[in-house]
Amino acid sequence: MSRRRTLSSRKKIALLAGAVAVAGGGAFAFAANSNAANVENAATSVVCQGLATALGNNESFIAEQRAAPDAQSAARIANREEVVAEIKRKQEASGCQVGESIRADGSAQNGGGAQAGGSAQDSQATQPAPATTAPSDDAGSTGNGADASAQQVCQGSTVTLSGEGGAPAASSNQFPAGTKLRVTNLDNDKVTTVTVTSVSGSCVLLNDAAFEEVREPGKFLIRRAVIEKVG
Repeated sequence: MSRRRTLSSRKKIALLAGAVAVAGGGAFAFAANSNAANVENAATSVVCQGLATALGNNESFIAEQRAAPDAQSAARIANREEVVAEIKRKQEASGCQVGESIRADGSAQNGGGAQAGGSAQDSQATQPAPATTAPSDDAGSTGNGADASAQQVCQGSTVTLSGEGGAPAASSNQFPAGTKLRVTNLDNDKVTTVTVTSVSGSCVLLNDAAFEEVREPGKFLIRRAVIEKVG
């Protein structure tokens, strides 16, 4: 007479727990891979490229301040570190690779992919020169009225945001505080005129309020821009 082997209750529980663990691990791995596949970067998204460029500009500025500090460097660095944190929050909210940055020399940091549309330098060698027709001098207006007093500068530069708050303003590494710059987004003909209030790592960085005046919905980078010195 054959004897059947029966599993004890303890062994049954152990086997069941092992099966649940394996299934759970597989589900976690699938979810992790799925989330990773959904993350965009500068090579696949204009939004992510704009944020990566903004992050790179701010990180370059911080590095420059640390390399050659002065009496105000500590305050500037603290302010820009808050800006960096805000840009990273925007990257996460936009589904972008958090921490990806593009420096002014076109190099990608933190494992960023190849840049979309070529190098994302502030002065792109492959970027066609924007039109020289000057728009109306009214901030936030549209149109192409000529202004003989305006001087076009930073030809071929892209424009992005600094991440700083406050009233519309700009920062620059080429123009001193008090300089008035007019920025035209050629993709939607929107215009803003801003005053330079601080130093940055590129020709012109618009703060959040100024960038909102000329941006296209959902974008954090202006590829076709005219930048003019008007005062």
